[in-house]
Amino acid sequence: MNKLENIKQLICVASGKGGVGKSTTAVNLALALSKQGHRVGLLDADIYGPSVPLMMGVPPGTKPKIRDQKFMVPIIAHGIECNSMGFLVDPGTAMVWRAPMIISAFNQILADTAWSDLDYLVIDMPPGTGDIQLSLAQSVSVSGAVIVTTPQDVALLDARKGIEMFNKVGVPILGVVENMSLHICSACGHEEAIFGSGGGELLSREYGVDVIGRLPLDIVIRETTDSGNPVVASDAGHRAALAYLDLATEVVAHVNALEESRVTAPNVTISDD
Repeated sequence: MNKLENIKQLICVASGKGGVGKSTTAVNLALALSKQGHRVGLLDADIYGPSVPLMMGVPPGTKPKIRDQKFMVPIIAHGIECNSMGFLVDPGTAMVWRAPMIISAFNQILADTAWSDLDYLVIDMPPGTGDIQLSLAQSVSVSGAVIVTTPQDVALLDARKGIEMFNKVGVPILGVVENMSLHICSACGHEEAIFGSGGGELLSREYGVDVIGRLPLDIVIRETTDSGNPVVASDAGHRAALAYLDLATEVVAHVNALEESRVTAPNVTISDD
């Protein structure tokens, strides 16, 4: 049995480049969806640089059990089902693999994980527009992609490539998340757009996609994620956690809107008369 049949919605969190907070966004988005009562899984698809085990506080050396001599039983962390290449290899091992091996590994942890009945599977994609992105689009039905960027021009340039790639392979863009939108001083609470502003709106106008989240550059996000106890799990009332909860609400709304548009789309037939 293909365990992906148990999953209602597959959401990939992607970025055109590394260093924009994609994995932190994916982890806290998954936790926020869970906080809102959804059954959630989290797949770390970054084969070269898996970070979900650390961010979710899974002890080093933890490995998934094997069911029916094939399926990996996901690791439960903060109430979420997780799987990652980081559970399968030593943390110090460099993945010096060519593309066919990477694609094979990705397909295995995606399809051979014994996911339970999930409302959402959040997939933390590797940065860029490479083989795994294409393999995902070609092998399964993806509900939509969330594009994470930061406001500065170089990040926006790469975010455009990500949007173009998903458009070409027919994956709907749920929206753009502007990460590190504002720096919040931990001493006085002063807010400053140190990476610039308006980048999300620019992408929105260019591609007709919504800005579905603006996340702060807050030291609490970094500290809690590095400790394996992300802010949504550890302090759901914190202003940073509230931003992720708002993002989860937007993601659900956009997924539902896509579902409704598919159901209500007119069935056009052409007659020979």
